[in-house]
Amino acid sequence: MSNSNHSSTPDYLSLLRLDGRGFVVLGAGQGIGEQTVHALAQAGARVLCVDRDEHLAQSIAAKVGGIPCTADATSRPDMQRVFDTARQHFGRIHGVVDIIGVAGVKPLVEFDDAAWNQQFDIVVRHAYLAIQIGAEFMKADGGGTFAFVGSLAGELVVPNEVAYAASKAALHHLVRSAAVEYARHNIRINAVSPGFVRTPRLNQRLDEATWAAVGQAIPLGRAATPAEIASHLLFLVSDLSAHMAGEIINVDGGLGVMAAVPKITFAPSATPTP
Repeated sequence: MSNSNHSSTPDYLSLLRLDGRGFVVLGAGQGIGEQTVHALAQAGARVLCVDRDEHLAQSIAAKVGGIPCTADATSRPDMQRVFDTARQHFGRIHGVVDIIGVAGVKPLVEFDDAAWNQQFDIVVRHAYLAIQIGAEFMKADGGGTFAFVGSLAGELVVPNEVAYAASKAALHHLVRSAAVEYARHNIRINAVSPGFVRTPRLNQRLDEATWAAVGQAIPLGRAATPAEIASHLLFLVSDLSAHMAGEIINVDGGLGVMAAVPKITFAPSATPTP
């Protein structure tokens, strides 16, 4: 949005629209990715739905009239094919939303080199490839936008998530650094940083008692839904966020602003003497 007329009032709803714009969604098959595809499509975007699982890619693409694409996002040849495919179908790639990430939860001492490298591949490598390859298409066409999914674990210490936390912290800094590097090409790069989200994967790992305990620790009283994270991703790739670059938006129900302190019972205050 131009700032040439400071007194004009924009059509704010139109700034959320993505009519006719081409987007690549990495990790589109379920959870946050699936909801992000719906959000983009409802805003008018055309979507290339990328997932390692062919069935999941085809399923979500069919729901929104998108284009399915099966690929391993950690593979350079696969990622080149993803962006070539998007360019062929859309003519121009306006944006990329990258959802991919899996947490290896165990003490640091239990990691071997292969597991450590795999954690960084599944969190950081595909993001690096997406920016390096995708931004070249955007530069040629006048710009674009990237939105990634970081994690509260990338900012705060979470027990038994040292590898995941380190990889998400690296992702956060990749977003910030790349945003500065590519801003001169009119390419905006930002991320959301969720806390606990009730994704299909986490629902398989946590029972309802655990979710209730999680809710008690969150000021808003519950974990986020995938749709609530997708809403922020839609904002980041829309013109409503046109002056944002290198930002990591916490979407954690207030969890990240709380100090970890024990329960404290204060003695009654002494009555002041006259």
